[in-house]
Amino acid sequence: MPELPEVETIRRGLLPVLEGARIRHADVRRPDLRWPFPPEMGARLTGRRVLRLWRRSKYLLADLDPGETLIVHLGMSGRMMISGLDGAPPKPPGRHDHVVIDTEGGARITFNDPRRFGMMDLWPTQALGHHRLLARLGPEPLGNSFHEDYLVERLKGRRSPIKTALLDQKVVAGLGNIYVCEALHRAGISPLRPAARIAAKRIRALVPVIREVLCEAIESGGSSLRDYRRADGELGYFQHNFRAYGREGEPCLTPGCKGKIARITQSGRSTFHCPQCQR
Repeated sequence: MPELPEVETIRRGLLPVLEGARIRHADVRRPDLRWPFPPEMGARLTGRRVLRLWRRSKYLLADLDPGETLIVHLGMSGRMMISGLDGAPPKPPGRHDHVVIDTEGGARITFNDPRRFGMMDLWPTQALGHHRLLARLGPEPLGNSFHEDYLVERLKGRRSPIKTALLDQKVVAGLGNIYVCEALHRAGISPLRPAARIAAKRIRALVPVIREVLCEAIESGGSSLRDYRRADGELGYFQHNFRAYGREGEPCLTPGCKGKIARITQSGRSTFHCPQCQR
């Protein structure tokens, strides 16, 4: 599932062709994905101008005039692809192209989702904070509300493992399995350690590490493991910089450490860590 860096990369790719553009036509080619599309979604999108294209957690948000927001989640395999640039003809819809948006400028944005676990919804912009998927999200890890004092306070008394705590979207929004594994490895913190038993000094030091990992991943265009592609169709390449994720049995890259990366299962997800240097 695309995490924050992948969604942010897609947002940046769509920005030049979608923000400020007017939607000439929207073709909704099936009644649902993970959940039913909102009623008359194609007609409600057609003719609207995109005022702002932004991201909240792992959701892509397009504010439309005169006051609705399109909410997009990519699910397990969703992609937002651009065609029709520089005078080239737009790509014809394919089997798994479920929503096709044509702008007055000639660009076509296609939502492709083979597994159909993605979703789209339309919601009043002024009430966006009350949407069931957005209402309880924690602060953005790259925003000012996510800081050392916040995380120390938020993890007090929390008995769950630190990895589980960081994956809780109510604690911090947008972090997923890949980047939590990477951040904990860089910080030298065991994913098994209960959050409440980690010294405040170490938690404080974890905050800039989380930001560092996310920023590096965004600059690399995200991580392409299975289905993820950038909006221009290219692969992300942060997977080549993984220090822990997916490296089971390989040498730990922490300077001076002679351990090997191990894989364990936590809450049904694979966790990659170094048992020797992550404490």
